[in-house]
Amino acid sequence: MARLQKGHKRMTLSGMKPHSLMNVRWGVAAAALAAGSMASAQTTSEPEDLLAGTQGVGTQEAASAASTGQAPEAAATPSTMDQAFPDMVSNPMVQGELTVDSIPLVQPWSVINTLALIDVIENIAAEGLDPVDYDLQALKTSVAAGPSEELDHLASKNFIWLVEDMRDGRTPMDAREQWFVADPDRDFLRTGDLLTKALEGGGITGTLQGLAPSHPDYALLKRVLAETPVEEADRRKLIRANMDRWRWLARDLGNKYLLTNVPEFQLRLTVNNRIISSYRTIVGKPGRTATPQLAETVEGIVFNPTWTVPQSIVKGEGLGQKVLNNPAWAKTKGYKVTKDAGGWIGVVQQPGPTNSLGRVKLEMPNRHAIFFHDTPSRHLFSNDMRALSHGCIRTERALELAITMAILGKGATKDEAIEIATSGEYTKVPINQKFPAYITYFTMASDIKGEMQTFDDVYGRDKPVLASLDQPRVKDRSTVIDDEVIVIENNPLVGG
Repeated sequence: MARLQKGHKRMTLSGMKPHSLMNVRWGVAAAALAAGSMASAQTTSEPEDLLAGTQGVGTQEAASAASTGQAPEAAATPSTMDQAFPDMVSNPMVQGELTVDSIPLVQPWSVINTLALIDVIENIAAEGLDPVDYDLQALKTSVAAGPSEELDHLASKNFIWLVEDMRDGRTPMDAREQWFVADPDRDFLRTGDLLTKALEGGGITGTLQGLAPSHPDYALLKRVLAETPVEEADRRKLIRANMDRWRWLARDLGNKYLLTNVPEFQLRLTVNNRIISSYRTIVGKPGRTATPQLAETVEGIVFNPTWTVPQSIVKGEGLGQKVLNNPAWAKTKGYKVTKDAGGWIGVVQQPGPTNSLGRVKLEMPNRHAIFFHDTPSRHLFSNDMRALSHGCIRTERALELAITMAILGKGATKDEAIEIATSGEYTKVPINQKFPAYITYFTMASDIKGEMQTFDDVYGRDKPVLASLDQPRVKDRSTVIDDEVIVIENNPLVGG
């Protein structure tokens, strides 16, 4: 077990109260099975399905799968890109006018390769992109005259545009409000490498198709787009906008990860391409407390956390003086107060049933000070509209999630995790296998039953993305994320 950072002596299992054990009777057996499957998966060439042969997982996804015969999130099929370019590695990229990593961006094009490129452009609307963005007629005219320098420049330019749009997304950065996800695909799938290998191997179509996001939701959106009549222009545009949002993320999200969709108020834990649990969430209120979109890493679990009350509440809202004046009330709330000679007051809420962070939080260091945590106000999860917090993400059944992650991340065994969780003592459990955590914003996506749904645009972030689809393609797009980082002192009391 990883070294724990803890407070005072922990309770033993024999000292647990019956109701404490009942609080964690949620399916630890499923987590233990998952942990065992993870260990097996590490010794085989193919990932192991954690749900295979498992009964009693108790998730809505499993119930849906049983009734429909389909998993809510199908395993992704290896793409042409995975098969054709297994040797691509990440290197720093400096894209100039003519070269990327010393690979020329203008290369010779045969008639056959050009015709393949033309075919891709003519059918690119299926990927939610617009053929008008690419020089289709000019390519047809140029290729009719046979190979030439003009054709080399024209075809190379349009291939590169398609790479950028399929790999990175068409939406310019200034239309991605509060989007702070650094997409690594530009380094792993380098433009110059793609151009060279596609031309050498005659794989124009496969190369470009292989850049599509591998997440099943992208394929589902693509199918829905094909089924939506052209007369439903607004719906088609919304589908295209959300397809593009998948391109803003890494093409491969990893073997295991957390993904929360803010407008849906849901969080999913996915392992080996299967959703093993889903949880309702409470997210930031619209405005400056809105939850930003991030790709961060969960590095550990804090059971029975303390909460250092920010000075905006201690001083600004008068909590410090209230605690000093009402020690009995402060004790019921778990507040401990300190006051120095200069009059500065500090308040820390101790672990316990009234702690504003609840029984657990996930350690996820980031410059936005955003993290996932429990809440004592669990009744709020029954609300339909759950944009209520100060930015951080309150998570339903957070203790279940935390114990599962501690087991999967090999930070603790099942018994150790339960003992720590029910001890009532502050304990930090580092995990050896980190979890990527994606905080996303999709207004059209599959719900926890695997069915395509439209969600309210709670922060109004669709408007600039939809507007960009009506504008000409932006050339030489910046990849620098320059949106304002809004760091708000976490106030888990907001909204309940």
